[in-house]
Order: sequence, then structure tokens, then C-alpha cells
Amino acid sequence: MSIHSTAIVSEKAKIGENVTIGAYTIVHDNVVIHSNTIIESYCELGVSNQLSQGAKLIIGAESHIRSRSTFYEASTFGRGLVTGHNVTVREKTIVGVNFQLGTLSDVQGHCKIGDFVRTHSNVHIGQHSNIGNFVWIFPYVVLTNDPHPPSSVMQGVTIEDYAVIATMSVVLPGSKIAEGVFIGAHSCIGGSTEKDMLYSGSPAKKIGLASKIKLKDGTKKPAYPWRKHFHRGYPQEVIEQWNNEQLNNV
Repeated sequence: MSIHSTAIVSEKAKIGENVTIGAYTIVHDNVVIHSNTIIESYCELGVSNQLSQGAKLIIGAESHIRSRSTFYEASTFGRGLVTGHNVTVREKTIVGVNFQLGTLSDVQGHCKIGDFVRTHSNVHIGQHSNIGNFVWIFPYVVLTNDPHPPSSVMQGVTIEDYAVIATMSVVLPGSKIAEGVFIGAHSCIGGSTEKDMLYSGSPAKKIGLASKIKLKDGTKKPAYPWRKHFHRGYPQEVIEQWNNEQLNNV
């Protein structure tokens, strides 16, 4: 374990083996950091408020939280969390393995996020969002939750497995993005969608099957479902599962 001399780490926090904590980072009481994790400088982990109700912040093994990031109590992250710089995660967020949260992004709490979810920079995930597995969310996407702001009504969005939300899109409160849907850039999407379809525009409309979009690599093969051709950063067992799916569908 390596803790910088300027870091403040509560004696009540539970720190695993081979954890690195950087300069001027604060780790509060109700924090569990599992082994082989890096916490960079100027972070604050385990911020408490009335909503957290004193529950623990749990950071899974082999995670990497970059500088100036803030995590509240009462959230749980599986193995392999990776963040950019200056991220914020509020209370009662439950996340699976290998979540990647881009620089300057925020998760506003009370969210459920599956395995292998990727978000790029400046993504806003509103309260009560429910995100499946293998979802991609690109820069400046906003997941909203208030149908008539400002109010106390919360209608979180649902995004199912393998969906892709392209840059600068807005997902309106209570929307349901079905499995494999592709939302085009600069779209404003509301309501329910159909599996494996392309939606684009403001307001977004169904254009057709996402599989009609062709790869611009000279092959002219379908770009979607993306898992048929894009495997970078995924474990071999997941890739094998995807390959088996293709063989079974032949």
C-alpha cells in the first residue's frame, strides 16, 4: 500500500493490498477500496449527506480513479472501474464491472449501471437512470429525469444492452432505449424505441434498421450490431461469447 504523505485517510476506511492513494486525496470513514487500485491526487472518496444514510462506498479491485474526482457514500462499483479526471458520482449508484466514466462526467445518484458500460467525456447521467450492459455513451450526452422542470418528479431513463448514444444527444425523462438501438448525434429522443433500430433528429424519429449503416473501412459490412466487429478492450471470454452468437445465427 502506498499513501502519499499529504493524503488524509480515515482509520475507519478499509484499504486493500497494493492500493495507491495520491497527494491531497481524502478518504472518509465509510469507504472500502479493494486491492490493486489507484486513486490519484486531489480526490475525495466517501462524501456523506442525508441521502447516503451512512452506507459504504465500495470501490472494486483493479480500479483507477483519476485526479480531482469525487465519490459520495452509498455506491458500489465492481472490479475494473476507470475514470477520467474531475468526475462526480453521487450516492446510491450500483455499478457492475469495468465501468468507464469519462472526464468531467457525472452520475447523479440512485442509478443502476451494468457491466462494461463506456461513457466518454462530459456525460450527464441523471438520477434513477437504469443502464444495461455493454452500452456506449459518447461526449456531451445528457440523460434527463424531470418531465417538467423544476419539479420533484423523477422519471429516469432506461437504456438496454448494446445501445449506442452518439455525441450531444439528449434522452428525455422516462425514455426507454431498446437493446442495440443507435441514437444519432445531436438527437433528442423521447418515449420507447424498437430493438436494433436507428433513431435520429430532434425530435428523433425511427430511420430504419441500424444494420443498414455500413462500416467506412472499405468492407461495407454492417456497422451494427457493433459487437460483430469491435472487440477492443473486452475480455476474451466475452469475445468468444459474441463469436458463438454469430455462429449460432448463421
